[in-house]
Amino acid sequence: MDYPELAARTRRFSRGAPRAVTVAGDGSRVLFLRSGGPTDPVDALWLLDVADGTERLVADPADLLADPAADTDPTAAGPVADPVELAVAAAGARSTGVPGAEPTVDTKQAGAPHSTERALRERLRLSASGIASYATDPAARIAVFTLDGRLFRADLVHGDVVEVAVSGPVVDPRPDPTGQRLAYVTDAACDGGRVGQLRVVDSDGTDTLLAGEDAGVTWGLAEFVAAEEFDRFRGYWWAPDGRSILAARVDESRLPRWHLHDPGDPASPPRSVAYPRSGGPNAEVSLHLLDLDGGWVDVHWDRETYPYLVSVEWAETGPLITVLRRLQQHGLVLAVDPRTGETQVHAELADPRWVDPVAGTPRHLPDGRVLVGGELAHDGYDARCLFADGTLLTPPSLYVRRVVGWLPNRNGSPDLLVEGSDGEPSQQHLFRVRTAIGAGGIDARRLTGDPGWHSGTVGGDVLVVQSRSLDQAGSTWTVWHGDREVGPLRSLAATPPYAPRPALERVTDRRLPAAVVYPGNHVAGRRLPVLLDVYGGPGHQEVVAARSAWLERQWWADAGYAVVTIDNRGTPGVAPSFEKVVHRRLADVILADQADALTALAGKHPDLDLGRVAIRGWSFGGWLAALAVLRRPDLFRCAIAGAPVTDWTLYDTAYTERYLGMPTDSPEVYAHHSLLELAAEPVRGSDEVRPILLVHGLADDNVVAAHTLRLSAALLATGRPHSVIPLTGATHMAAGGTAERLLAIELDFLRQHL
Repeated sequence: MDYPELAARTRRFSRGAPRAVTVAGDGSRVLFLRSGGPTDPVDALWLLDVADGTERLVADPADLLADPAADTDPTAAGPVADPVELAVAAAGARSTGVPGAEPTVDTKQAGAPHSTERALRERLRLSASGIASYATDPAARIAVFTLDGRLFRADLVHGDVVEVAVSGPVVDPRPDPTGQRLAYVTDAACDGGRVGQLRVVDSDGTDTLLAGEDAGVTWGLAEFVAAEEFDRFRGYWWAPDGRSILAARVDESRLPRWHLHDPGDPASPPRSVAYPRSGGPNAEVSLHLLDLDGGWVDVHWDRETYPYLVSVEWAETGPLITVLRRLQQHGLVLAVDPRTGETQVHAELADPRWVDPVAGTPRHLPDGRVLVGGELAHDGYDARCLFADGTLLTPPSLYVRRVVGWLPNRNGSPDLLVEGSDGEPSQQHLFRVRTAIGAGGIDARRLTGDPGWHSGTVGGDVLVVQSRSLDQAGSTWTVWHGDREVGPLRSLAATPPYAPRPALERVTDRRLPAAVVYPGNHVAGRRLPVLLDVYGGPGHQEVVAARSAWLERQWWADAGYAVVTIDNRGTPGVAPSFEKVVHRRLADVILADQADALTALAGKHPDLDLGRVAIRGWSFGGWLAALAVLRRPDLFRCAIAGAPVTDWTLYDTAYTERYLGMPTDSPEVYAHHSLLELAAEPVRGSDEVRPILLVHGLADDNVVAAHTLRLSAALLATGRPHSVIPLTGATHMAAGGTAERLLAIELDFLRQHL
């Protein structure tokens, strides 16, 4: 079986692998989702007993749904992916052609999502069926999840799973910390927009409306830019005592309504979405403390000045929130008084380019200090670090990516578990960071030794380590109880048909991370056409030390190409200055880095034929691919551009304005980054004409299909050759085999034009 078919059947070798791991607060049990095998798309809920190391099935969708074969879920989602979940587990979400996406109909799939749930799954960029996600109380005594919009509650101590009667289709159910009540969001039937109601089910089954309003207003849901651009996928948070909820109210009534319609299904009406277009209005977001007995307290901050609610954390010491200005150059970490709703500034975040908070922060430390992630950019330092009330906790050499949680120590004050990189951006490791700074100074000890990409989940004194490397297929999950290895979480995923060995490099004076993948049968001295496989956008890496990131690229290489991947400036993992130099000049810096790195690689790898270079990418990578052939036809012979952003005034507020500013303030910056402006320039000679293959999902609500249609019109007007493949029914993701079926068409295009 060829790679494209095998990758489609196995969801790029992720089916059957554990995911969505949770550890109980006391470390007694580990929960995770896993399907029954390498081609089984239906995820079930499993539990590992830490005491004896045994696994047991908690909830199987086939047993819980009366007729699971009748459900045909085109999408599903799990927890938020880390950078390599996107590059590895989704295998090319934004980079190697198509990000994540909706699987095609499978009669084994269970749980058809309604519109609100489908939108949330689209933001999460993960595809699964069965139990897509779940939530537990801190002690992991119970878990709640949805199937086909129905709510289920699993008793993890006694093993019972029951359906909970609710008033409507359920989105994002969460138990309160005591395990007595369940909260959820549901859609109310209403014309004119989403109506998200926040409801609570008591232990006696009483289902109470806590908050809900008219069309265009939702309660308990994250708005588009929060989920798409700030990785905040939640819209409500339980108080530690379970007696109240901190809830977000989102008013989308000011937003323009965009209408998405798939011409492949002319009988269906257009779908209306509220889209926050750059330069235009945002949704109005406010926070409110809702008592279960009907009390209501508004949270006060200057929402006009700081409209973006980036993060919320509610621990025993009270809620902490992070808010940002619209251009994201200044932010505040605020402590909320749950009695009055008044806020107090705990920290300020500032950067002349943009503020980039560290995931997992802010949070209260046990001694009352507030942990904040930020940049150390003075006295010669260029670092991404952790601070406690201004005191540095991590060494400048450690690039902090995420704070995972707490690890107990012998001194009684818990340490932090941190994911970060130390000198090599293609690798991520786990570190134990001491929070109490004493005579010994800063203490950050690395816990993972083998080269690769390591992630962690922790509860009590139990740590689950997920490890990926170039030396192994897929991932391994190892459970540690203190210093004792309990054992692995079993993976039933398929083994890929080959083991790619990319040559990882650092090139140019900027030390850009890069890699070259050769055909398996390559003989030195044989010149090869080059395929530059890119993403290039801020916040995402492609050059990672994990084998799964290179599987599809090895397929391309075995088709006769030297496949090159480069992480230009603007991508994370190196240093803040490396990322933020792209501010207001994405096109110039990124394209120059890609071209310079490609030239430098050819100096090290003489078999790269720079007279025959193609470029392909999706989303930001699609924009970059088209930009490359329009600006540098001397180097790039053809491009494959999937779902490209062709006109940045048509993209969302938070992302676009962060990097390019407001379109009214700097129209020349937007014009400089517009593919439509480039395509409209007259063609002065045949050497400037390079063919482009455009691919776009017609149901895309992130980068709408108008981007590609307008670029096609501009290319046609100036006589530039191009082809367009419209994907009927596909969103910004194109899974379920669509991405894999595209590979053969893309390969034919490259063979024709190289």
